[in-house]
Amino acid sequence: MRRMSVLVAAGILAATIGVAVSNAPTAGAAPPSAPLGPNVLVFDPSMPTSQIQAAVDAVAAQQVPNQFGPQRYALLFEPGTYGSAAQPLNFQVGYYTEVAGLGRSPGDVTVNGTIFVHNQCDANNFCVALNNFWRSLSNLTLNITDPPNAGCRAGEFWAVSQAAPMRRMNITGGNVTLMDYCTGPSFASGGFIADSSFSGGVVINGSQQQFLARNSNIDVWTNGVWNQVFSGAVGAPAECFPGQPSCGGPYTTLATSPVTAEKPYLYRDANGQLAVFVPAAQRKTSGTTWGNGPTPGTSIPLKRFLVADPSTSVARINDALDDGKNLLLTPGIYNLDRAIRVKRAGTVVLGLGFATLVPQKGNAVLRVADVPSVHLAGFAVDAGPVNSPVLVQVGEREREGGDGDDARRSAADPTTLHDVFFRIGGAAAGRATTSLVVNSSNVILDDVWAWRADHGNGVGWTTNTADTGVVVNGDDVTAYGLFVEHYQKTEVVWNGQRGTVVFFQNEMPYDPPSQAAWSAGPGIEGYPALQVTAKVKAFNGYGMGSYSFFNRGLDIFASNAYVVPSTLPAGSLHNLLTIFLDPVNGRGGIRNVVNGVGGSSTIANPDVPVTVVNYP
Repeated sequence: MRRMSVLVAAGILAATIGVAVSNAPTAGAAPPSAPLGPNVLVFDPSMPTSQIQAAVDAVAAQQVPNQFGPQRYALLFEPGTYGSAAQPLNFQVGYYTEVAGLGRSPGDVTVNGTIFVHNQCDANNFCVALNNFWRSLSNLTLNITDPPNAGCRAGEFWAVSQAAPMRRMNITGGNVTLMDYCTGPSFASGGFIADSSFSGGVVINGSQQQFLARNSNIDVWTNGVWNQVFSGAVGAPAECFPGQPSCGGPYTTLATSPVTAEKPYLYRDANGQLAVFVPAAQRKTSGTTWGNGPTPGTSIPLKRFLVADPSTSVARINDALDDGKNLLLTPGIYNLDRAIRVKRAGTVVLGLGFATLVPQKGNAVLRVADVPSVHLAGFAVDAGPVNSPVLVQVGEREREGGDGDDARRSAADPTTLHDVFFRIGGAAAGRATTSLVVNSSNVILDDVWAWRADHGNGVGWTTNTADTGVVVNGDDVTAYGLFVEHYQKTEVVWNGQRGTVVFFQNEMPYDPPSQAAWSAGPGIEGYPALQVTAKVKAFNGYGMGSYSFFNRGLDIFASNAYVVPSTLPAGSLHNLLTIFLDPVNGRGGIRNVVNGVGGSSTIANPDVPVTVVNYP
């Protein structure tokens, strides 16, 4: 379909629902308290359901097929109730669309209806959710209310793969389905849920191949396929890995999460003004942060943020950050000729509607100085036309931990990255040596997807070049939901002490042109998905999967999916797996799971997990 320009589309949508985009209030519009831009649509409960329905449907019509398009939207709901049993609000969430409530807690905004993601179908009516990326749902109560004649799609469908988080949701009154069994083969591959509660129904995993549910409440979770991981999830299935008839699975279950901090979010404060709430860090927790009272943390008035749009210069952004402001990135694509620089402890950089940062001159898009307690959340990064040595760098110095007051403060109030997504190619040809470098210690990575594109525009072994997705040099770094795929050398390099990864998803590059072109050194086939380097004395990994699909018609192999020091304490790595994908088009495979242990995944055992429960 022909796409409207961003501003024209936003103007039509604003006119449809009567949203104020200036300082003059409009009948039925949200309070005009902040210049959030034309692609942030704010609804309030006084608006007729039919008007809201028309607006959200108009966004979905553009965004559902818009995998690599330019439009970005945030759909925000003021506190109150939307839809009813007689007239529910039911709408689909498409690409680059954030749906969120503006309450202090999820119970402040209630939607009677469904907010869903379905399979996408190609011209041959092949329907899957494998490419359902870059969308989110957060901070509201969804009382599942089906439209008339819902048929097969009764209940809440969230058929997604990577970069499609569900956070701070209270879903009641029906089933939640993580794949779409109503059309096509129903493939879905990798999702993330945090700080959410599900009651009055069943979470149907179905064909969802891998998933992480962290710090949530779950009544019932039905099954698993390859790698279902639960961390601090009350009501989660008991550990069962590898999967077996006696206990279901495969499940990796941690009773508590070692250290967490939830994503900052925009909300309406007690004075009716927009603010950003920064949840406090917690240790050894389970369940939601809001179930027994408001989430603990700190509120920052929006007046202490620079509200930027794609026309805002990097110089202005950096001046505002130097002056003590925080940064709110409204939806759009930001072409940056230099890095945004964060120099102040406690700074918040929050994106709305999948704001996307693109370097233009081989620069990084964001650099954080050696300061603690910085919070980066809710934005995407595309590699630019000139190779960038690094796209985002957290901490300037490579060091083994901090010292003094900074180290103590960063342990109590860690730096966090939530829903930060990297893409090399896909939208356009792009190059970057490393996507994310973490030099600081006491950092939480909470849903990070680093993807060297395997389809789209500007894709090829010598076109969208990228060595490594994530390098961790800092100590005491914890990652939940680390998705790193298709990079051309070692995809994750972990140099820091006492690191933890809870759920890892990896696909090796599809397109090495030969074994010689893809080799870490003499006698080594390919590169590992994750390497913990020799100096590391302590590291823990839980529920870690790496898959191969070498599609050039050649026998390409990787010697190991994981390479770690054999001197790590026993059981440091827990529940590892490899899988050979697609026996029709794939060749080669992975020789061993970890350090020569675990056996091979090749065409001889396709789509069957090869597992190691504990290593060493």
